[in-house]
Amino acid sequence: MDFNVKKLASGAGVFFTRAVQFTEEKLGQAEKTELDPHLENLISRADSTKNWTEKILRQTEVLLQPNPMDHTGARIEEFIYDKLDKKLPSRTTNPELLGQYMLEAANDFGPGTPYGSTLITVGEYQKRLGGAERELLQTSAATFLTPLRNFLEGDWRTISKERRLMENRRLDLDICKARLKKAKQAEAKAALLSEEVDKAEHDLRVAQTEFDRQAEVTRLLLEGISSTHLNHLRCLQDFAEAQATYYAQCHHYMQDLQRELHKCANAASVPQPPAAACPDPVSSAFLSGPSSPGATVSSLSSQMPSTLAMEQTQLPVTGTRKAKVLYDYDAHDSSELSLLADELITVYTVPGMDPDWLIGERGNQKGKVPVTYLELLS
Repeated sequence: MDFNVKKLASGAGVFFTRAVQFTEEKLGQAEKTELDPHLENLISRADSTKNWTEKILRQTEVLLQPNPMDHTGARIEEFIYDKLDKKLPSRTTNPELLGQYMLEAANDFGPGTPYGSTLITVGEYQKRLGGAERELLQTSAATFLTPLRNFLEGDWRTISKERRLMENRRLDLDICKARLKKAKQAEAKAALLSEEVDKAEHDLRVAQTEFDRQAEVTRLLLEGISSTHLNHLRCLQDFAEAQATYYAQCHHYMQDLQRELHKCANAASVPQPPAAACPDPVSSAFLSGPSSPGATVSSLSSQMPSTLAMEQTQLPVTGTRKAKVLYDYDAHDSSELSLLADELITVYTVPGMDPDWLIGERGNQKGKVPVTYLELLS
């Protein structure tokens, strides 16, 4: 018990002495050891990195989770599951929830009614949009938010701890300098023995050694900020790639939804046989073009699949050029062509075709391809 009391009293004395030194430095009544310019620049750069990382992290979280209440609840839920060492369950996104409500409403109103069938169509695409959003949230959290948060909660805390320790060592060094100065002044007046000056000089050398050692440790940690910037650069590129994929998916889904609604609107306004109630608008666009000699549009549409019709119907070709595929794409029907990322295909358009689509060719395969999935080459 006596040992603990002495240690506590000693610690309180050191704290009080440092506080006095710090206050006198602020008031200009005591000398302060200045850090070398390189170390000062490293400290300034580290502080700037920490401040901007906090702002970017916070604003990215707001971007991905706009509702503040949902954002707070999500962080609390994430914290609890992390402490329990359990995997965070997948959260239902707002578009998915909206799509589910639309499907339930369609069942209540009657899926065979025009309004009910349209609710089903729109609801299904809302659920697809929600799935794409959930994938964006998961990818962004893993590749961007988590590395930034790990820096603030891990590396930065270590840097801050060592910086505080270096500041304490600097205060101790300046205290020893002040004591030696006073001892030499007293010795000059014959009021102090030479052994007191020797003790002050010894304490100064010890303080200088400890400060130099701690300054070197802090400098090495601060120089690691450059590696942090490189890591955050890679994470930022991954985040931008995830956003590009997400927006391309959303654009494609909305184009498909517009075509579905357009088909059903045409089917409702023009009496047609039940089997052709909602024709494929792009296939119809092909068939409406000039046909080969001796063949009629009706015979082609009744006797050939849409893919065969495209291959055998002679259509004017404009702007044939090469294109690089940016993302994988799965064909939704036989009139479309599936794509693999980074492959090269030949593309062209035909009169009357939807401007958001092109005809793609890969060897003997041919079909419609979405423009948003391509990079046109000169």
